[in-house]
Amino acid sequence: MRRLIKLAKWHVRWGVLAIVAAAALVGFQGYSGPPLKPWHTEHLSAEFTARKADDVRTFDDYLALEDRLFDQLREEVYDATETGPAYALVRYSSGSAADPESRQPNLNRSFELRVNEARGGILLLHGMSDSPYSLRSLGTALHERGYWVLGLRLPGHGTAPSALKRASWQDMAAAVRLSMTHLASRVGQKPIHVVGYSTGATLALDLTLDSLDGGIQPTPASLVLISPAIGIARIAALAGMQAALGRLPGMGRLAWTQIVPEFDPYKYNSFTSNAGAQVHRLTRSVAGRVADLVRSGRGSSMPPILVFKSTVDATVSTAAVVDRLLHRLPDNGNELMLFDINRSAVNSVLLVSDPGPFTDRLMTDATLPFAVTLITNRDLESAAVVARYKPPLSAKVTKTEALNLDWPRGVISLSHVALPFSPHDPLYGEFPPDSTEVLYLGQIAIRGERGLLRISSDWLLRLRYNPFYTVLEARVLEWLDNGVGQHGFTIAK
Repeated sequence: MRRLIKLAKWHVRWGVLAIVAAAALVGFQGYSGPPLKPWHTEHLSAEFTARKADDVRTFDDYLALEDRLFDQLREEVYDATETGPAYALVRYSSGSAADPESRQPNLNRSFELRVNEARGGILLLHGMSDSPYSLRSLGTALHERGYWVLGLRLPGHGTAPSALKRASWQDMAAAVRLSMTHLASRVGQKPIHVVGYSTGATLALDLTLDSLDGGIQPTPASLVLISPAIGIARIAALAGMQAALGRLPGMGRLAWTQIVPEFDPYKYNSFTSNAGAQVHRLTRSVAGRVADLVRSGRGSSMPPILVFKSTVDATVSTAAVVDRLLHRLPDNGNELMLFDINRSAVNSVLLVSDPGPFTDRLMTDATLPFAVTLITNRDLESAAVVARYKPPLSAKVTKTEALNLDWPRGVISLSHVALPFSPHDPLYGEFPPDSTEVLYLGQIAIRGERGLLRISSDWLLRLRYNPFYTVLEARVLEWLDNGVGQHGFTIAK
């Protein structure tokens, strides 16, 4: 007993020291760093919140409020930001290469792609710090197949990163419910499918769970989840405390986990501690509700789920998608499509963590109640990729097909931010535009001295497009066209 008491005191002592050290570091961060800009400090009061739901009852109301919001952004952020050559890469400098207002329409805003006699509805939900631009290409492809598509700008997004100092996941969930109701009014009894990317995928699950609990109708016919935020790093739990400290006088920097230049027209580069806290709370809520649904014997009521995920992801956990979601649900037509690393281009000695053991376990586990499709090298010496398909409750790969696609030279893996973007994306894609005057943030292969470019080498290193986007898009279209819950994969021609 004495040893236990002594051990407990030791843990408490070191725990207190760790908290003191963290507080000292946080305090230092609160008073240091680059100067805050208007896009870090201004409060855009015209943003939608759950408290405004009584006044904003329709999607048209939401769009009208969004108009006022962007007018306020112009007055309080753009008009307070200088212009000229020195600000050519500042998103909030009018007329700069990074100014989204110079591209019409401004794809930070909600959009709707309408059709006559829609075969169904598609609700697109982007990720945290992102914008509707991220799912625009997939939405366009679905619209061309006859679907009525709504791309929602989630509250706190598409304007200034300061908006994420206050936005809550409940605000975002309220906007999602409003959008679902609007789509249902447009397509009638036709099925509505929800496509969610990162935090948008978690909001799609939250919407579905609400519908199964009788909170909103209709229930989505299926969910397509891209890089879903089901589990994130435990340290995110501390983000709430940091966000609270950031509201104290003189400690405004603590509202931020990262303050960097804003040169991306469709995504915030700076990140607030509140945003991390909201994702953490949302993922915990959804994971708990999924577990409760299964324990109550209603797991089969969940609609079919198609998940796309990179085996390596610095933002969200791949294992959590399996352990906290797909493995808990019964065999209901669910499928996981995994993109492996480029095993012909990277030496295992250089890897911090090889996802190989995890994928091997998935491909040999006969207890998994969902299908797995692994996009991986044909062999260790080849850059060509194949799709290996394993059905639910099976330990054997039953299909292996070549995809007529290769890993691009110099690319070793996908990333969290890459999956929904085509190699032909004009901003993030593989190929730069013909004009050097057009902003391009895609594959830039450079060597030279550090500190020369305005964009950090760490930012440039992360892959921004998906070399196998055609596989993702084709599988989504097949999933919807042939009946959701039908397993298999489509070869990209």
